[in-house]
Amino acid sequence: MTDQSTDNAPGKVPDGEASAAHEIDVARASLDHGRSNASGHATDAPESNDDHAGEMADNALIEADAAQDDGDDDGRTIAEAFLETTQTAIEDSDVDGLNEIVEELHPADLADLIGHLDEEERAAFMGLLGGRLPSEVLPELDASLTEEVVSAMTPAAVAEAVVELDTDDAAFILEELDEAKRAEILAEVPIASRIALHQAFDYEEESAGRIMQREVFAAPGYWTVGQIIDRMRGSSDLPDVFYEVFVIDPGFRPVGAVPLSTLLKTPRDVTIDEIMDEDIRSVPVDMDQEEVGYLFERYNLISTPVVDGGGRLVGMITVDDVVEIVQEETGEDMLALAGVEADSGLSDSVGETVRSRFSWLAVNLGTAILASFVISLFDAAIAKVVALAVLMPIVASMGGNAGTQTLTVAVRALATRSLTPSNAARIVWREAQVGFLNGAMFAVIMGGLAGAWYAATSGDTAGAARLGVVVGAAMVINLLAAGLAGILVPIALQRAGQDPAVSSAVFVTTVTDIVGFAVFLGLAAAVLM
Repeated sequence: MTDQSTDNAPGKVPDGEASAAHEIDVARASLDHGRSNASGHATDAPESNDDHAGEMADNALIEADAAQDDGDDDGRTIAEAFLETTQTAIEDSDVDGLNEIVEELHPADLADLIGHLDEEERAAFMGLLGGRLPSEVLPELDASLTEEVVSAMTPAAVAEAVVELDTDDAAFILEELDEAKRAEILAEVPIASRIALHQAFDYEEESAGRIMQREVFAAPGYWTVGQIIDRMRGSSDLPDVFYEVFVIDPGFRPVGAVPLSTLLKTPRDVTIDEIMDEDIRSVPVDMDQEEVGYLFERYNLISTPVVDGGGRLVGMITVDDVVEIVQEETGEDMLALAGVEADSGLSDSVGETVRSRFSWLAVNLGTAILASFVISLFDAAIAKVVALAVLMPIVASMGGNAGTQTLTVAVRALATRSLTPSNAARIVWREAQVGFLNGAMFAVIMGGLAGAWYAATSGDTAGAARLGVVVGAAMVINLLAAGLAGILVPIALQRAGQDPAVSSAVFVTTVTDIVGFAVFLGLAAAVLM
């Protein structure tokens, strides 16, 4: 047998395995069973805590039914349907009611519910549960909540959960903790699991080695289908979720893979090297997780082996891990474009949020001061033609919006590798054309409006015509500059080895503001003065 595993405990239920309807049906069946067991009790007896818990959970189920039936109207999730009931149970210190909710909800919904509670409610929630949660809930928590929730659990409870999870999920939880807390938990973990987790942390953060699960099923090519099936049926050390059996050579290097569907359709006496797919794409342990996500998307992979420097099989990455990677990377890019740190979330405190946003706001302040300096160079023109002060924000704002549009498309194209050195020149020329044509159309619109407004307010028809020309020309130039900046800045940053999502927005905004003010006021000084 050549399968690898670090624990024998049951693993995490795959994401999305239970639908909302299934959750409600299971919970309702549980409550019906509870009612039938209680039916023989005297009706005069006082209401017990269990009856109260069942009543509260029943009310929550009714709300969940409504949330499901009317989801298109109010958009409530299962967690939101249980929120009020959970808050009431916390206020009443109703341990039985909370345990009832924990048992009924899918781990993902329970994690969502915990995220809806405020910090004080979460602390009380964990305290009433005795500092324990089902292990499957921990990987589903928002990353910004992991440390808070785990810190509210006992080290023994966390260690037990870590052992039950696959190594990739366990590492995900532990990496969110500080060194002291992590060491305290690992001290409670059995030695085999502890070694596996220490090995996971030897790899760089956001690398394939960090996100892989070390539990794999692999076999030599001379094994038959029957041997494989019998081994899977008789082993308790299998990975919790896997889709392929990896075929290895004597050096433990992967040479092929057999999907489980193929395995089940093949006669028992066929050796797996006869049915294996030799076109596998192994991932080195030091590959960046974003690159891993690209490979899965590009080649429609379900799972892939992870190999060390010598090409030996050390783990695997499955598609559920990659979905999380893609969501994480997309979220980071969105936040970075807005100048917000990647680990920011709704659960952050006011102080943490202020600190995370202050630095980028300070940078924006610097660019605003630079743009104001450009305006100050034309103070004489503005003093003589006050209409310039009214119109110049329009030109700069249009340029900023156009630049942001191009920048967003460019950053996304770079992330998906649609924009490459081979087609960069063509894309830059395309964006320049788009910027020029949009500028020309808005030049006609805004030039006409500006001229009509100036003529109506000042009575100077000749001056109004000249002002319209100035506004139109500035609009064309600024939107052209915005288009070029929006595509060239992220390309230049990527070639310089920087993340284009992080810094591009500041540079593009600076270009559009300075070009917009300088061109508009410069043309006005030359034409109107």
